[in-house]
Amino acid sequence: MHISVLKEETIAYLNLKEDSIVVDMTVGYAGHSSVILSTIKKGYLYAFDQDDDAIKHSNEKLSSIGSNFKIVKSNFINAKEELNKLGIQKVDAILFDLGVSSPQLDEKDRGFSFHQDAILDMRMDKTSELDAKYVVNNLNEEDLANIFFKYGEEKYSRSIARKIVEKRKEKEISTTLELVEIIKEGVPEKYKREKHPARKVFQAIRIYVNKELEVFESAIKDAIELLNINGRVAVITFHSLEDRLCKDIFNQYTKIDKSLNKLPVIPEEYLPDYKIVKVITPTKQELENNNRARSATLRILEKIK
Repeated sequence: MHISVLKEETIAYLNLKEDSIVVDMTVGYAGHSSVILSTIKKGYLYAFDQDDDAIKHSNEKLSSIGSNFKIVKSNFINAKEELNKLGIQKVDAILFDLGVSSPQLDEKDRGFSFHQDAILDMRMDKTSELDAKYVVNNLNEEDLANIFFKYGEEKYSRSIARKIVEKRKEKEISTTLELVEIIKEGVPEKYKREKHPARKVFQAIRIYVNKELEVFESAIKDAIELLNINGRVAVITFHSLEDRLCKDIFNQYTKIDKSLNKLPVIPEEYLPDYKIVKVITPTKQELENNNRARSATLRILEKIK
């Protein structure tokens, strides 16, 4: 079962009104969207996802609440363009929940999980060409090591990449658990006892296959530009790379030119158009109830002028 992370805090800080126009960039299984739709009875919800199963489930769930919503099958990098097609230039609230949904992780044949055996896949959009199996079997050792280090912050990236290239000469690496065993051979015994040794490599491959960081960087900047005055964007990240990127972008939009700091009063026109509202992490109780919340961070930005 999918439990939305930081749901109450997210809804509270989105500052929703009855007539708010809201965008959920990652509708998933409508955990957040169902609460949003219940709140904006005279407003409208636009939601995005590229997963057919998630869209089907969410359409059914949201239809039981109201009809004032539309789900668009598209990667959220296209959200601004898709909203413009629908005549929407400005909105009141935007949500990014960047976690892989539990059904995607739990659905064996999607190949996201290092706990279950499945064909290596990891595509959020099942129609895209690049998958994890291609990455593991075709990229050279240096490229693999760079991916594991850049997107997984994996300290044994080079030895793992070397082991993968060595093993695939014998036969193609086809399944998740085959890859897990190879990763285990590429790291020291002590490392295996600390945490699951495949966690970071699987994260890295998933991010690379789905171009997650590049897509997010472009989409969050578009989202910030879409906000009405007093509109807010909330972002839930699940690893340090996403969170650092989100933090840096929010800082870009809210910083004051250092050369103005010495002025006794900074003129209104030089003050930023946005402010950081809050940074929130899960409570102890939520962590106990939902293991997948352990690395989550919620950041909220507001357009103030």
